[in-house]
Amino acid sequence: DQRMYEIYGFEHLGRPATYQDWLDCLHADDRDAADAALHSALEGDQDFDIEFRVWRHSDGQLRWVKATAMVQRAPEGTPLRMTGINYDITERKQAETQLMQTAAQLQASNQELEAFAYSVSHDLRSPLRAIDGFSRALLEDYGHQFDSEGKDYFERIRSNISRMGMLIDDLLRLSRVSRAEMHYGTVNLSDLAQEQIRDLQAAEPNRQVNVAIAPDVIVEADSTLMRVVLTNLLQNAWKFTSHHATAQIEFGVIREGEQPTYFVRDDGAGFDMTYANKLFGVFQRLHNTHEFPGTGIGLATVQRAIHRHGGQVWAEGAIERGATLYFTLPNSHPHRSLEV
Repeated sequence: DQRMYEIYGFEHLGRPATYQDWLDCLHADDRDAADAALHSALEGDQDFDIEFRVWRHSDGQLRWVKATAMVQRAPEGTPLRMTGINYDITERKQAETQLMQTAAQLQASNQELEAFAYSVSHDLRSPLRAIDGFSRALLEDYGHQFDSEGKDYFERIRSNISRMGMLIDDLLRLSRVSRAEMHYGTVNLSDLAQEQIRDLQAAEPNRQVNVAIAPDVIVEADSTLMRVVLTNLLQNAWKFTSHHATAQIEFGVIREGEQPTYFVRDDGAGFDMTYANKLFGVFQRLHNTHEFPGTGIGLATVQRAIHRHGGQVWAEGAIERGATLYFTLPNSHPHRSLEV
């Protein structure tokens, strides 16, 4: 029809297009495959369904075409004609190419950034150890010569050295989460959560925290990354409830349809939802370090681990009314989940 002639640039041909006209306008790299696919369809071996490039006869433009057709046959099986459709898919192919190029550039940039962060973090350790060692030696050997103000300056130096060390450790952890090869296996999230709670309770036995952990939450995922996720989320919940005399922390799963949503909930300091988009950024903090210690890298690490599973992570909260961190694992296969 007229539209097919326009796709191939045959509208000014001045005569009906022939099979040879069609063959001649195919891109040299696609010609043999398209010709073979057509003859294979005529012989009854397979359907005609192929994508190829053509040089438009009228203006020489390179276009992408998707062609599908059915072969009509005589009663004895002899092919009589082919009836089909040709689609101009040039814009789709251009978009796919652009997307692939962008994805490749993004992957290369991420790899460079992660390698840079890993290298810098390691290189920072040596001078940091030197500063820490010499400042400690000064206090030990010459501390009697300093007044209280001088000693206070040294304590501040030591405190900032400690914080810098924590930042380096967290950056390295984030880099490892991004670079480590993933190994899927059966992971009991309930057991991981219980282990982390036991460690937190052992470190602060006087805290009055009521913990509820849904039993037997088992998924197919990378166990190392899921340990990182639950460790960070539960440590955050423990930390941000520390100013309350009693606290509630819960780990569970909500099943709606086929996609379970896992969560860690607390009734602690919470946050203003206006700034929820900042929670998962590196070095982003919604509370100052005097209120709650930390580096602002933990939730960025959680997000990176969840994204590597193909999942999503988000948060809901209110000031002094607690927070809930949700995550999904669409590429995992839950064995059993508790509805809450």
